[in-house]
Amino acid sequence: MAVCVAVIAKENYPLYIKTIPTDNELKFQYTVHTSLDVVEEKISSVGKNTNDLRELYLGLLYPTEDYKVYGYVTNTKVKFVIVVESSNTSLRDNEIRGMFRKLHNGYVDMLCNPFYTPGENITSRLFDNTVLSMMQQD
Repeated sequence: MAVCVAVIAKENYPLYIKTIPTDNELKFQYTVHTSLDVVEEKISSVGKNTNDLRELYLGLLYPTEDYKVYGYVTNTKVKFVIVVESSNTSLRDNEIRGMFRKLHNGYVDMLCNPFYTPGENITSRLFDNTVLSMMQQD
């Protein structure tokens, strides 16, 4: 399914990045970083249209030759970015939404941990297992 999953803080620094082919990790970090400009642009356009304030799913941020980058923003402006292979044509938009919903629920469960300080890097094994299950659904 996904080849990269990232959680970006409100201040645009990465809290968590997980990639499946670890040899391309730097490339995926660059891809996630460049997607933040598109995320900010979509957030600012949603602010102008009051009908879409409750929509957290941003959809396809941008396609590249090899990958498609999707975005999601929580109410607290924490951003989730999922990168999938362009060759995976079996993924539909509602499946991507389900992946983001699962990621958001895992993030909320991780935030409920009293030993986690918001804004720190995410080191939760439960959250890591949630992400890995999303990436290995083939």
